[in-house]
Amino acid sequence: MTSGPARRPDGPHGADRPARADARRNREKLVTVARAAFAGADVGVSLEGIAREAGVGIGTLYRHFPTREALVEAVYAAELDEVATSAPALLATSPPEVALRAWMDGYAEFVAKKHGMADALRAASAAGRIAMSTTRERVTAAIGTILAAGAESGSLRADVEPAEVTTLLAGVLLVAPADNTPEQTGRLLDLVLDALRPRSHD
Repeated sequence: MTSGPARRPDGPHGADRPARADARRNREKLVTVARAAFAGADVGVSLEGIAREAGVGIGTLYRHFPTREALVEAVYAAELDEVATSAPALLATSPPEVALRAWMDGYAEFVAKKHGMADALRAASAAGRIAMSTTRERVTAAIGTILAAGAESGSLRADVEPAEVTTLLAGVLLVAPADNTPEQTGRLLDLVLDALRPRSHD
């Protein structure tokens, strides 16, 4: 009995796999370059410039991101993921109070980078494509992870709710004067951390 023709291990669409991998890499490169461009708060940065810096054609950029707003939203999502998921790694290498202070620096950087994308983010929020309530929930969850570790070790207060810390940080980073220097912002974050240390009963 003769066997039929051998099938290719990757099936009839195996050639699609490298194409999908290339597309994924191109998308990642575009988001990486856009993150750096928007971080400079340069509202005039061109999509053509982003594509050129990423080493792809403008057509490739538009295939992934049909509008400037779509690219902004992708950058926002990537940066939110980074700050929202960083707590466990920080706790793995630092005591909770040190991890919290480092996390706050990362969150401050995340907020500062949004200035160059403010108009697009407001439009995305108004259209329901970005839910600021979800952002707040993810930020609060990250804070909660570190607070729980600090309460267990005795280095952070156990009577503070994560949402209260989120509100404090909003006051420091969103309500404080726009011309605050990084040093001034750092001092305010130090004060927040001091407020979260256990109270002495002496």
